Amino acid sequence: MPAAELTGIRKVYYKPDGSVLVEALKGVDLVVPHGQYLAIMGASGSGKSTLMNVLGCLDRPTSGDYLLDGKNVARMGDDELSRVRGERIGFVFQAFNLISELTIVENVEVPLFYQRVPRKERRDRAEAQLARVGLGDRLGHRPVELSGGQQQRVAIARALVTKPAILMADEPTGNLDSSTGESILQLFEALHADGLTLIMVTHDDRIAGRCERIVRLRDGLIEFDKAGGGAGRGAGHATGQRAS
Repeated sequence: MPAAELTGIRKVYYKPDGSVLVEALKGVDLVVPHGQYLAIMGASGSGKSTLMNVLGCLDRPTSGDYLLDGKNVARMGDDELSRVRGERIGFVFQAFNLISELTIVENVEVPLFYQRVPRKERRDRAEAQLARVGLGDRLGHRPVELSGGQQQRVAIARALVTKPAILMADEPTGNLDSSTGESILQLFEALHADGLTLIMVTHDDRIAGRCERIVRLRDGLIEFDKAGGGAGRGAGHATGQRAS
């Protein structure tokens, strides 16, 4: 069973009068095996962001099926979709989106608080993920006391603390200098080596080339689907299939 499987995904945005404003996705088929490191690319207006939102359960497709770990999330109601998103998808954004008043361990605990995880388990899991990203000695610090790269590591730990099926990263090095961005990419590669499924949206060919598979969108369709330079676990699944 793949981590994610999209079949015939269309997403249409409508004007207030009911006429079509834009058809952002025009029948996308995509299979993401467990443990794959996938880059999604495309120019502005290609459907890249819409595909990211559908994969991350932030938006529901107009038609088609999306199986996330075998469950058809395209058919779920808002409450169930929100629950699945919180439990099965981890997000890392260009902006770190940390809560300045909280310590970093408290920031990482936040998703577990909303899942009603007991306090001790929350703290234990948060500390474990901060150690995993190299910040086990900074638990009591607040975001303002950390560098940009360290703040992004906190955001990654927060994304990992729910044990997601997929980690989604949207331009995660966009606010970082090149050397700091390199350390974040190395962290992603280490997480991938541990078997985590990662999907990264990027406009940078060099970053995409480090992933094991690259999918590029154009006008709501998959323009190409090929292996990247980071071949390894699951690389053989880059099939080159085109959406129709």
